[in-house]
Amino acid sequence: MTLEEVMQKLEAMGTEQTKKTFLRHGAREPFFGVKIGDMKKLVKEVKRDQDLALALYDTGNYDAMYLAGLTVDPKRITKERLRSWAGQAYWYALAEYTVAGIAAESDFAMELAREWLDAEEELLAVCGWNTYSNYVSITPDEKLDLDEIKRLLQRVKETIHEERNRVRYVMNQFVISIGAYVPALHEKALEVATAIGKVHVDVGQTACKVPWAIEYIQKIEERGKIGQKRKTCIC
Repeated sequence: MTLEEVMQKLEAMGTEQTKKTFLRHGAREPFFGVKIGDMKKLVKEVKRDQDLALALYDTGNYDAMYLAGLTVDPKRITKERLRSWAGQAYWYALAEYTVAGIAAESDFAMELAREWLDAEEELLAVCGWNTYSNYVSITPDEKLDLDEIKRLLQRVKETIHEERNRVRYVMNQFVISIGAYVPALHEKALEVATAIGKVHVDVGQTACKVPWAIEYIQKIEERGKIGQKRKTCIC
C-alpha cells in the first residue's frame, strides 16, 4: 500500500465522536478519529513495510502515527529515529504507548529508557519510564538489572507525589509492572505501592482513572500471574 492509500483508509474509518474523545485526552489536529480496534484491521494490509511506517509517523497525523507504531519493525528502527519519534510525541498516547512500546522492543531499550526518564521534558520522561516498564514485561529476569530497578523503585517512593502530572502516572505504572513481572522484586514493589498509596493525576475531562498500585498488583497475584511475561508490548 502507498502512504496516500493508507491515509485515505484511515480517513474513511474516522468518526467525529472518536475525534471529540481523543481531543479531550490531548490529541490535536490533524487526525481523523480512528478507534484503535478499527485501526488494527489495517495492520495486515500495511504489514511490516518499514519505509511506509516511517512515512506514516512523519505525517504528524495522530492516527497515522499510532498505526506506524503498530507496523514498524522495532529491530530495524534506529536509535536516532526513536529519539526523533519521542520528540514528536506531543501527547501521552504517543509517548506512553507508541514510542515506549517500540523502544522497549528495540536494540536500544535500556539506553533510551535511562536517557529519557531523567529528561526535563515531561513527555520524554514519560517515554523513559514506560519504556522501562515495557522492557521488564517482555524480558527474562536474568537479563534485568535488579539493583537498578530497586533504586528506581526507591526513587518512585520518595518523589512520585512531587513529580510532573503524567510522570506520576507512569511511575505508578512502573511499580505495577515490577510487582507483576519480576518475582524477585514483587515484595519490594508491594512495599513501595503501599507507601505511595493512591496517586493523583489530572486526567482532564475524561473518565480515566489512575490504577491503585497495591490493589492492582494483588489482583494479578490472586490470578496466579506474577512473573508471567508478555510476548510483545506493542499494542
